[in-house]
Amino acid sequence: MTKTTPGNFFEDFRLGQVIRHATPRTVTPGDVALYNALFGARFAPQSSDPFAYAIGYPGSPVDDLLVFHIVFGKTVPDISLNAVANLGYADCRFLRAVYPGDTLTAVSEVVGLRENSSRKTGVVYVRTSGFKQDGTKVLDYVRWVMVRKRDEAAAAPGDLVPELPKAVEPASLGEACPMVVVRHYDFALAGSPHRFGDYQAGEKIDHMDGVTVEEAEHQLATRLYQNTARVHFNQFAMSKDRFGRRLIYGGHVISLARALSFNGLANAFHVTAINGGRHVAPLFAGCTVFAWSEVLAKADLPGRSDVGALRLRTVATKDQPCADFPLKQEGGDHPAVILDLDYWVLMPR
Repeated sequence: MTKTTPGNFFEDFRLGQVIRHATPRTVTPGDVALYNALFGARFAPQSSDPFAYAIGYPGSPVDDLLVFHIVFGKTVPDISLNAVANLGYADCRFLRAVYPGDTLTAVSEVVGLRENSSRKTGVVYVRTSGFKQDGTKVLDYVRWVMVRKRDEAAAAPGDLVPELPKAVEPASLGEACPMVVVRHYDFALAGSPHRFGDYQAGEKIDHMDGVTVEEAEHQLATRLYQNTARVHFNQFAMSKDRFGRRLIYGGHVISLARALSFNGLANAFHVTAINGGRHVAPLFAGCTVFAWSEVLAKADLPGRSDVGALRLRTVATKDQPCADFPLKQEGGDHPAVILDLDYWVLMPR
């Protein structure tokens, strides 16, 4: 009996299967510092203990997307070690704040399976929940990923595409955010005077800046999350693939776009939910990432007068500045678009 594992292939999954993922991860200040060094996010509550404490947090919370990536990384050895690509997300809710010293674990349930027409791959849908050491659920989301088959002739293990909500309802937003003491929210230190009321549905914002991704950076970031997917690390194997190169983890693009969005959305300090997202095209080292956002909607939160919710669509591009807001063209997506993300953020009133 072998003591090693090649990971799960598409035909190994079953509808309703529950997987408890290995390796609990205690989040440390070093993890936070490395994440900030890689992406350069500047949102004030995640950057400053005094700022966070003044507005109602017990201390500076861990960046929402770092929490997402760590929980996501737990799932990779069981779900997507043999992935071709991660395809999308839905119904993602940030349920509790995480702080340095908290330990995260993850559990996933297979909620959908669909074999592709080529019979070489299939799409696996999983609902993943992340928990703190006391059993508190901090994150819950659905993602779908294209996974290779071990045997092209193997029968599909199921045929179900789950029905997923198009958006997280505003009434369920904000659980991970304490009541914000807005009178102590220093807008000068936060980097922008613009509050919830200053944004309107339909408004578009070019975040202007660009970041070139280096090969070592994306691999270091992905290792930070203990994400072991071969497509990100194994150039020997990927040299024989259709691209001939290592793919950059899609979450790397999400974090870059979020960091770039500070220029125009500096007070959108908390990602409270992700409604949906598509990795439209792959990204490779040497490309420069740009981003722009559109305000899709605004929402009041029940019982809260401290913050409001903005529904944003953030689009990331490679080697294409976003002054003209590239997204679609005749026949489909603009060729420069690599990410199309629909999410809710909280902003002080």
